[in-house]
Amino acid sequence: MNPTIHDVARLSKTSKSTVSRYLNGQPVKKRTEETLKAAIKELGYHPNVNARRLVKNSTQTIGVVVDDISNNFYSGILRGIEKVANLHNYQCVYYNGVSHRQGEFGFLNLAHERQVDGLILISFLKRSPELFEKIKDLSMPVALIGDGGEGIRDHGLLSVDVNNEHGIKEIVHYLNRIGHKEIAFIAGPDEFSATSQRITGYKKALKELGLTLQPSWIVPSDWSKEGGYKAMSELINKGGMTAVIASNDETAIGALLCTHELGFRVPKHFSIAGFDDIEVSSWVYPPLTTVKQPLYQIGIEATEGLVKKMKNKEAPLQGRRLIEPNLVVRDSCMNLL
Repeated sequence: MNPTIHDVARLSKTSKSTVSRYLNGQPVKKRTEETLKAAIKELGYHPNVNARRLVKNSTQTIGVVVDDISNNFYSGILRGIEKVANLHNYQCVYYNGVSHRQGEFGFLNLAHERQVDGLILISFLKRSPELFEKIKDLSMPVALIGDGGEGIRDHGLLSVDVNNEHGIKEIVHYLNRIGHKEIAFIAGPDEFSATSQRITGYKKALKELGLTLQPSWIVPSDWSKEGGYKAMSELINKGGMTAVIASNDETAIGALLCTHELGFRVPKHFSIAGFDDIEVSSWVYPPLTTVKQPLYQIGIEATEGLVKKMKNKEAPLQGRRLIEPNLVVRDSCMNLL
């Protein structure tokens, strides 16, 4: 038979209640803790998770729903989530959003069935008001990673994301400081919330600097290398700009390739900047100036907010939290001064 809490108490010469306090993370004397650890190791004791769930009415589990769990882009966020979850003795169970035809909607039953104590939904796609309403009606805490926009405040939910608008403004201001006044922009897909925020940042920065907005210099892409190549080719045909900001690094890498294949050099003929600071951005030629997303910090802050709410349901929600990105200057932009 498997050893029980009574066996641990008997071998360690302590009471069952002391063992229980220790197993539930409550403080015990240092000498008692060492004795209990030794007894647990000798017996090969493992807590009965299901029994503890019944007693505490808790699974000690956080459900994490990811758009596409195979995408390395999310690794920093997941490390941040794990860091905080481990500190508070929670386990994480991961679910792949793309495998469910209803996306995030399809995983809300995890809350209804009480399979987890809290949910973290990771998606950078635009979320519908209907989803916000369904999340608001749940009886358990939920944290959203991927900005819900200003409307998130109306639903009383916690969301964490990078400050996309600020990140693009930082790039525009940097380019202007090194002499660029004609700056084009490669936008992203409409279905992502960051796309409109990054376009807004671009337009606001031009206005702040007194630079002329050329609507034809804003071209769309699908955030792929191929999309960046096509968009850059279009901009080169239009001409007139000295710098191009691509709204993600994949697109910027496609733009770099396009300029090289058409006989231009970066940054001699065009300065190119990206957004995200994915690993390969420092390995392309020339190394890409970009904005680093604070993905690890996003994971930490979302999980800290969630855990706080799980431990104290009366705790106030943090609402919409935008974390500032960092400009990373490399060699893809030329100083014109």
